[in-house]
Amino acid sequence: MITDAREIPAGTTLRADLCIVGAGPAGIALALALEESGLDVIVLESGGDAPEPATQQLYAGTVANAALHPPPEHYRVRRFGGSTTLWGGRCMPLDAFDFEARDYVAHSGWPIAFADVLRHYPQANALCEAGEFAYTAEGAFAAPLRPMIGGFASDVFSTHTLERFSCPTDFGQRYRARLAKGRVRVLQHANLCRLPMLAGSTRRAGAAQVRVLNTTDAPDATGGAAFEVAARAYVLATGGLEVPRLLLNSPGPSGRGLGNAHDAVGRYYMSHLAGTIGTLDLAAAQSVWHGYEVTEEGIYCRRRLALRPQQQAALRAGNFIARLHHPRIPDAGHGNGILSALYLARGIVPYEYAKRLYDGTPEGYAGSTLAHLNNVVADAPNTARFLWHWLRRRTLAVRKFPSVIVRPANLRFSLDFHAEQEPNPASRVTLGDETDALGLRRIHVDWRYTQQDVATVSRALAALAHEVERAGVGRFSYDPAQVEAEMTRYGAYGGHHIGTARMGRDARTSVVDADCRLHEADNVYVTGAAVFPTSGQANPTLTIVALALRLAEHLKGAADLGALPVPTANHSEPA
Repeated sequence: MITDAREIPAGTTLRADLCIVGAGPAGIALALALEESGLDVIVLESGGDAPEPATQQLYAGTVANAALHPPPEHYRVRRFGGSTTLWGGRCMPLDAFDFEARDYVAHSGWPIAFADVLRHYPQANALCEAGEFAYTAEGAFAAPLRPMIGGFASDVFSTHTLERFSCPTDFGQRYRARLAKGRVRVLQHANLCRLPMLAGSTRRAGAAQVRVLNTTDAPDATGGAAFEVAARAYVLATGGLEVPRLLLNSPGPSGRGLGNAHDAVGRYYMSHLAGTIGTLDLAAAQSVWHGYEVTEEGIYCRRRLALRPQQQAALRAGNFIARLHHPRIPDAGHGNGILSALYLARGIVPYEYAKRLYDGTPEGYAGSTLAHLNNVVADAPNTARFLWHWLRRRTLAVRKFPSVIVRPANLRFSLDFHAEQEPNPASRVTLGDETDALGLRRIHVDWRYTQQDVATVSRALAALAHEVERAGVGRFSYDPAQVEAEMTRYGAYGGHHIGTARMGRDARTSVVDADCRLHEADNVYVTGAAVFPTSGQANPTLTIVALALRLAEHLKGAADLGALPVPTANHSEPA
């Protein structure tokens, strides 16, 4: 069932076997997986079904370097469905190689095997509505596909792995009716403020302290009624920035934050290294296809250039993939009416996409508006066909065409890359001095990259340039001196907030164990990208859902969960 926490009388204590905090992809997947478990489950969600400025403002904080990280309230949505309400839908699994410890990637290695996650990927794929779990061209398509780059064969880069695309599926909208009819109790407008330790215990959290906002439609809302949720166990599923905030705002047995006895909470903060660089001239290739293929299920798929695992080791580089990309939009010199139309529409493009579409400079190049208008007029038939396609396949479609695909007439592409970031303990999320409307200290984000990150991109690009020329399909030209500037042009990539409550065996360098339970609390778990020890090259949503399903399996089979008593409290649930 779904109810509004604003209707709960102040001072009430609700009791449950399990309390899940957050109704994004991790929290909703976990709740759905526990529907028939027999456990009494409560889900706390800060927002409602629609955007609410005052609730969203709870995400605000500060950043150490605005050029390297967006404001903390961007790329996150504090409402039912969480980040999937703005998700682009790209799905892909991590690679088996990502789970291994590598001596050239500091702090790498997972305490679980790839197989432990692999068996949950098919169900995760289904929840994400990305079709069957098949991520190679051979596995997803019965007939051979046209080559991505005709004549390109390489032992260094593959071209057969796929990205699959969800609708994209808004988990809140898609699964609301199912949760509304089910046994799981979802409380909207319920904000976890603190998770104190149980009186007399140094190993168990007691009743969660929850508050609502007095108003949710104005940015100056204040804290409202408070109540408690007393559960046998708790799961934080609030995302890679909010998880450390909640842990650090709860003192824990050390007084330094729940789970933070060794100052590991908030450290190792990763995103992905992403950028657009150079010119890939493929005029000499037998053929080029950089668009989408559609499976029999109707799922959009796209191939990319992927650095093979053995070559990652040989180059001492992290995981890396690249896609053929259109010329840079702000420069009207591309002469393309479609790209110029996108430039002229920049005022209505959401921040999350404008930053990359316009190279981080939405104002573009001075005096270029007229040149863009000329491109649109000169290329009017092509532009009109694109707009009609976009209306039918994107704007009005349930399963949306994933992105802008423009084929340059001269087959000169830019290269869009997406790479693994090395875990770095100096890259971290801490608490700032400001407090929000509920009295919680806001976060301060200090995202940093390392020279290994620069080396990953530099070595992969150099290897790709060599392979393109060796195969005789063209030439990739770029300025190696500009690699670091290009990979940091957008700073921390979008909404990929990874590693801030990392999984590991050693409590001194990690926050949760292999079961995603806090090292220092027997009844508190974390799920989501916060627990990833490394980022890999893959967008995190599919793995977030798979790990939530893995945690659900553990909780259903955990003998110790049922044995834990529900914390005592001074109040009881109303009849």
